[in-house]
Amino acid sequence: MDRTLQQLGVPPLPEGEGREGVLGWLHSVARSHVDIAPAHRPVLIANALGSPPVDVIEQAHARGVKVAALAGAAKHALSHVANGVDIIIARGYEAGGHTGEIASMVLTPEIVDAVGPDVPVLGAGGIGTGRQVAASPALGAQGVWTGSVWLTSEEYQQLNSNRGMTDAFLRATSADTVRTRIYTGKPARLLKTKWTRAWESEDAPTPLPMPLQNLLVSDAHSRMSAHGDPDVVSMPVGQIVGSMNEVRPVATVMADPVAGFEQAAARAAGIAADPDAP
Repeated sequence: MDRTLQQLGVPPLPEGEGREGVLGWLHSVARSHVDIAPAHRPVLIANALGSPPVDVIEQAHARGVKVAALAGAAKHALSHVANGVDIIIARGYEAGGHTGEIASMVLTPEIVDAVGPDVPVLGAGGIGTGRQVAASPALGAQGVWTGSVWLTSEEYQQLNSNRGMTDAFLRATSADTVRTRIYTGKPARLLKTKWTRAWESEDAPTPLPMPLQNLLVSDAHSRMSAHGDPDVVSMPVGQIVGSMNEVRPVATVMADPVAGFEQAAARAAGIAADPDAP
């Protein structure tokens, strides 16, 4: 790790600084989140890696809180429903972070058909424009779930100290991501950089299983973030990054897809009414 960071020109952090532990992929860490969340009166709890434990789902329901879970395959969605999950998020291969191997165009209708009409499904993965939003209900979903598109919002920049990460997003194309295990130990889509390419070299080690991989690279992530080099960052992002080419306020990030959805819906309605229209 130290050798790779040195080759990439990433300096060490000052003494005592750095990221410790994991981001939430241990049972004990996740439990602490569940203990804290009710004090903030949430209306939804969403789980990214499988269903929440059944007792957590029951606790949420006892407080009137809905539970969602991400699914990368129809069999995962059926497991979520059996455990009591209220909303299924069909997260396609194009998404940032942890993903399965099935693209959204195929995954969403598969999950909709599998869980039946009484379970709401949200389409996710590669969604950032109104046309993409309109595609989800056409595939049977009730709505969409977005993520990466918010990473270049003005409001996020006020919280994000890593300007190099934003610069890397703004210049990236939809081809500049890679699905790899190097972030957590499970397949996750990251921005393609010198860091991800270093792990593809012949002498690179095989990533450890979750959560050990995150423990291994946590200090490296802190060092790269502090360094701020857009060529050397480690950050999950989806293929929609190719459309994230400017910093915009959240109001615009929200308004543009709404307007685009209305235009796409009107166009589809026009085609349905008159199939011969240009």
